[in-house]
Amino acid sequence: MKASRSAVAGLILVFALSLFAGFAQAIPVQKQEPAKPAPKQPQKEILPKEIKAIIQEGLATKQGRHEIPFTIFKTLSFPVPGGMHAIVLFKAKNADLGYAAPVTNGKNQPAPAGLLEARLAVALQYFQADAAGVQKVVREAGFGATIQTDSAGYDPNKEEWYSLGYPVPYGKYTMALLLAPMDPKKNQPDLKKVGVEYDDLNLPGPESLQNVLETTPLFFAKNIEQMPTYEARTAIHRGYFTYSILKITPNIDDVITAEDKGQIEVLFFVLGAKPKPETAGQAQPTNDIEVTFEVQKEDGTPAIKWQSQSYPSSLIDQTLPLKRTLKTGEKTEVKDLEPGKYNLVLKITDKVSAMTLEKKAHFEVK
Repeated sequence: MKASRSAVAGLILVFALSLFAGFAQAIPVQKQEPAKPAPKQPQKEILPKEIKAIIQEGLATKQGRHEIPFTIFKTLSFPVPGGMHAIVLFKAKNADLGYAAPVTNGKNQPAPAGLLEARLAVALQYFQADAAGVQKVVREAGFGATIQTDSAGYDPNKEEWYSLGYPVPYGKYTMALLLAPMDPKKNQPDLKKVGVEYDDLNLPGPESLQNVLETTPLFFAKNIEQMPTYEARTAIHRGYFTYSILKITPNIDDVITAEDKGQIEVLFFVLGAKPKPETAGQAQPTNDIEVTFEVQKEDGTPAIKWQSQSYPSSLIDQTLPLKRTLKTGEKTEVKDLEPGKYNLVLKITDKVSAMTLEKKAHFEVK
């Protein structure tokens, strides 16, 4: 089902609380005697040493391995308590992921008809440089993923895009993503054929946003649906990503066509905005954020400008009709935005702190 504004509002309440709590903790307070640090626990070993060694091979130069070729083309992030839900979008050809008929479980149960599946072992590692500049693992994860597709119309040479999201504490990281086929007989990764890619992540936290505004990465949404519940396990999805209870299909090409029905939808968080003083201590503090949206041509010429909108929270979900109002003498016409390349310009003001920010998102109308 299409997510209602109330579903998005529910997200606002959940994550606004964690955001405001985080920013409140970052505000300087009266100096106190530092507590004795708790003994540092050794990091639990999650990934096999063979997988770690493969990732280490290309870490210094960020040169991946391409026995399973895939390309990370975009990263998104959304607030979660204590950090960000970091979402990686990557592309791969069907044949390279090894789609095949499902393997039965050996109990005389027939394989599902009309389906193909790719079974992958997935490994994630997040690195940060220590004082000497050496990259150290600070977080890692490993899991199995099964991706299914219809066999009808299956094209082994078609390139599809996929998503993978994982919660990460605030900070700057080099992320490594490894994909390997699962051996159906041993139910273990086959490390003779792997794909590895690296990407840099910057997930700003409250400490770095005390006197400045920022947004989560901007994107245009083609569809937002509400799921019955949030995903409890990390998974790979084809053609969409998930965040909390939302299933989101982004417009990865930033191209607006007839199927978009002459409108765009943007979904993002404003980071660093302050709560209204009279609500700061409440269970549900609110913001006072104003955003002016404007479409400009590539040379900066205005094409469409909407009236400023006010928002009581840091999560902005806004649909904008791509209609131009043209006046010729006493005649007024409303026309669709002409084909071409444009920028959506966002001018953001936090009315509480008076901090401002301008952001741009490129798109094309065809």
